[in-house]
Amino acid sequence: MYDLISIGNISVDIFYQGASLTYTNNRFQFAIGGKYFADSIVESLGGGGANVAIGGSKHGLKTAVLGHIGNNPFKSMILEKLRSHSVSTSLCQYVDNYFNLSSIFLTKTGERSIVHYTSPHQHILSNKDDNHNLLNSQIVYMGNLQHVSLTEKCELLHFFKKHNKKVVVNFGANDCRRNNDQLKELLKPIDTLIINGHEFSDMVKVNYADIDFTHHIIKKYIPYLSDKNIIITLGAKGSYAYTMDTIFHQKAYSINKIVDTTGAGDGFTAGFISGFIKTKSLSEAMNVGATYAAKILTQIGAN
Repeated sequence: MYDLISIGNISVDIFYQGASLTYTNNRFQFAIGGKYFADSIVESLGGGGANVAIGGSKHGLKTAVLGHIGNNPFKSMILEKLRSHSVSTSLCQYVDNYFNLSSIFLTKTGERSIVHYTSPHQHILSNKDDNHNLLNSQIVYMGNLQHVSLTEKCELLHFFKKHNKKVVVNFGANDCRRNNDQLKELLKPIDTLIINGHEFSDMVKVNYADIDFTHHIIKKYIPYLSDKNIIITLGAKGSYAYTMDTIFHQKAYSINKIVDTTGAGDGFTAGFISGFIKTKSLSEAMNVGATYAAKILTQIGAN
């Protein structure tokens, strides 16, 4: 029995830093035909599925990840890194001609630009009979799976609901921009939703600057989710949790120097889930999430 099964992407992240990687006006500047030399390079594991599973394991949870791994030269490295973090790979799907790679260019202040490639794929599971393997966990987490169809995501979420499985989701911008009927179908089976403020803005079709997160915005904009736990992260402004009758605010912890912002959101999610499994307290879980997110900001890579 696992504490957490994390469903999502597994990627290889390669980070570059160097004086020749010039940038102005918040953009890296690369000339056509130019050649640039990095002063340092870091190879790491990334992707929301892997990041949350590894973060949960670091907090003492028994975790597994479900995601695609390509039958390519990166396979052995991915498996070794997951196993080194005590994350089970027994649920992973192995796919020919599949790649999930990111080249990440870092500034001195930890901001980054990402060139990402994922081979097109349409399915979470290659065989729906494997669904029952996902019930062997206290909590199931589903991250951003932008290539997977709405139908398949809804079917899996309703399957979890049918079997009374607790589900935490963190959808990306593409899902948050769906129409209201599609969003209802996607979100009604869940227990907890974690998104950032801009994704919430996309979801409710309201300008970000016009949303007052100190008020009970779930009752105001999406009342059909009032019985869920809704967590909204706001970067340096901290995070908010909304339940039926309560609003919690968690401050963001300051650090001396941000090294890399990659994976901070996944770090918050991993810490939150870990804290909630151990304490059953939203406020305690948010504190663990904020603490781990701050730690991620002090290193290169999401783990």
